[in-house]
Amino acid sequence: MGKYEESVYRLIVETSTNLPGDVRRAVQEGKNKENRGTRAGLALSTIADNITMAEEQVSPICQDTGMPAFLIHTPVLVNQLELKRDIKAAINRATKEGKLRPNSVDSLTGENSGDNLGPGTPVFHFEQWEEDYIDLRLILKGGGCENKNIQYSLPAELEGLGKAGRDLDGVRKCILHAIYQAQGQGCSAGFIGVGIGGDRTTGYELAKQQLFRMVDDVNPHPDLARLEEYIMETGNQLGIGTMGFGGEVTLLGCKIGAANRLPASFFVSVAYNCWAFRRQGIKLSPETGELLAWLYPEGSGFGMDQEDDASLRQAEDNAEVQAPPSGETAQGTREIYLQTPITEEQIRALRVGDVVIIQGEMHTGRDALHKYLIDHDAPVDLNGAVIYHCGPVMLKDEEGWHVKAAGPTTSIREEPYQGDIIKKFGIRAVIGKGGMGKRTLAALQEHGAVYLNAIGGAAQYYAKCFKKVNGVDFMEFGIPEAMWHLEVEGFAAIVTMDSHGNSLHAGVEQASLEKLSMFKEAVF
Repeated sequence: MGKYEESVYRLIVETSTNLPGDVRRAVQEGKNKENRGTRAGLALSTIADNITMAEEQVSPICQDTGMPAFLIHTPVLVNQLELKRDIKAAINRATKEGKLRPNSVDSLTGENSGDNLGPGTPVFHFEQWEEDYIDLRLILKGGGCENKNIQYSLPAELEGLGKAGRDLDGVRKCILHAIYQAQGQGCSAGFIGVGIGGDRTTGYELAKQQLFRMVDDVNPHPDLARLEEYIMETGNQLGIGTMGFGGEVTLLGCKIGAANRLPASFFVSVAYNCWAFRRQGIKLSPETGELLAWLYPEGSGFGMDQEDDASLRQAEDNAEVQAPPSGETAQGTREIYLQTPITEEQIRALRVGDVVIIQGEMHTGRDALHKYLIDHDAPVDLNGAVIYHCGPVMLKDEEGWHVKAAGPTTSIREEPYQGDIIKKFGIRAVIGKGGMGKRTLAALQEHGAVYLNAIGGAAQYYAKCFKKVNGVDFMEFGIPEAMWHLEVEGFAAIVTMDSHGNSLHAGVEQASLEKLSMFKEAVF
């Protein structure tokens, strides 16, 4: 292996498994603002544990390792074709070793390439410059938060905010609406990059480029600096909170850039990124490919000086003083253990807010499986079963398959199928993140089932719950979309939609819409 390939491989592993220091600091500060006795506080504690586990085990922070996107600045004489080949070789190796999940799927056939390579994968953005080194940056942005990206064409009429005009106040309204529409489906608390102007393509590109900025930098444009500060303050007043559970912390970072536009077009593009904000960069020697320096503070050992670290520890200590007694899960909640298969009577006894601990077998199922099950029988008996919306990272050795990362995927994609599948197979619990819609809620009530919200991105935290792989079906769908039959112990999730017509997600969305409407007019 050449130096270039080895350096890029190190970048990929670091990005996938170890959040940089500036992101860790933002997550820690968010955690310290939440009451630990709430659902949001418990979620942030789980997130913090997961970050540590991923670093220690050198395993993916989130099972959705996203679409690898590289931003590369090279001196004039660097051969970009050779650099592309080395990057692709490093991607292939990282996928084989379980540092990346195979995520590249043929859009026409649905076939997974198995190595994260294919037309358009990975994404490359090359630029030449006059510096004497290569600046190579990588962002791994998962599908859940990618699906919550949004673009506005001004003027526009926005729910809760009214008319947004072609000015900075219209931009302000677009950004607030983007935070509102994401709810918990993008794994809040999140970071956003905003691009003002450009065309439809370059607007999104500009928005994503903002995510390469340091979390704690200050925008050099005074108007945009004020807008970033306003959005951070106001976005956290919407009450969406971590995972959409409600709470004090909805937004961990906001970065805004502007570009010129056509007179007839005024686009505002928002790139939403989950709390698992995986981006890193390296400085490379163009002659040898040697890694000269990391461009963002690395992991837990960097990013805070001693004074800052001490202040955060003190804030954490203060939060612990106010925490509920040991053994409680959250204020006013119950903890219920369920062994699969689960009965309808057990399900009808659950209410929104209960914490459920699952023992036994559960089955993963995502988009391909749900589409299949509508018209076909299941390969196993699903009566009383638990379906987990998850595309795990799996590795196989001489002993068999092992779960390396296994957090939940965004459930709303299965809304067209879920109610019918619950009815057809007698499924009693569905686990995912971000909640589901009215059709699924009605099916839960009619047929006696619940929706359980796991903590998005906590792939290492949940992987430890899977003790054995009992089998797998539909490997032709690819590893993420296959139906894995997993023996689980101590898998905890929160009832957010019950069999009595109650939905935490609908309640938080309505409450945040009411708060959003308070900011129709604002001065910043």
